Amino acid sequence: MGNTSLHWRYAVKQFDATRKIPADDWNDIEESLVLTPSSFGLQPWKFIVVTSPDIKEQLQGASWNQTQPRDCSHMIAFAALKQVTEEYVDSFLQSVCDGRGVSMDTLAMYRQILLGFLKNQEGKHFEWATNQVYIALGQVMAVAASMRIDACPMEGIVRSEYDRILGLDGSQYGTVVGCALGYRHTDDKYALAKKVRFSRQHVIEYRE
Repeated sequence: MGNTSLHWRYAVKQFDATRKIPADDWNDIEESLVLTPSSFGLQPWKFIVVTSPDIKEQLQGASWNQTQPRDCSHMIAFAALKQVTEEYVDSFLQSVCDGRGVSMDTLAMYRQILLGFLKNQEGKHFEWATNQVYIALGQVMAVAASMRIDACPMEGIVRSEYDRILGLDGSQYGTVVGCALGYRHTDDKYALAKKVRFSRQHVIEYRE
């Protein structure tokens, strides 16, 4: 696969508020989120998609007043599971049984492995789930770029305010990061800025 789309993409600073992502294209974006790989396959996340102009404007205020949440076509809040419970594990394993046509008994050893891992991570589940969320963020940006849909990942947000605005307060999930998707504005000067990265020799090492 060529890397043309990766050279094309950049973190958009100014979106064209008049352009919306077509439904068929958005369906592919959603599928990329669903298909994101995760540790043990546990998928400890929720993706909150915001298209409401009112809510997007509220999110702008919770994003250091950056305009991307307001002007993008779709805003995604990536939320991580705060506590991975035994009930959650069993729900996941049941979906494996249903999807693959196997019995729960065949997954007994796997279940013990999962529960053992989670016990060792007690108190750190949200941190672990946050790491998984970033896999989804990277995947959705790469897929969007391949479709010539622009994106801007956003860590410059007030997580607690996102939780409040999106109704996550008191839920099992907490906001980690945002991502605005849509189409770059022709006035966005950063679209023409040279992409600056360290060289391959600087960031890649081999052990042969």
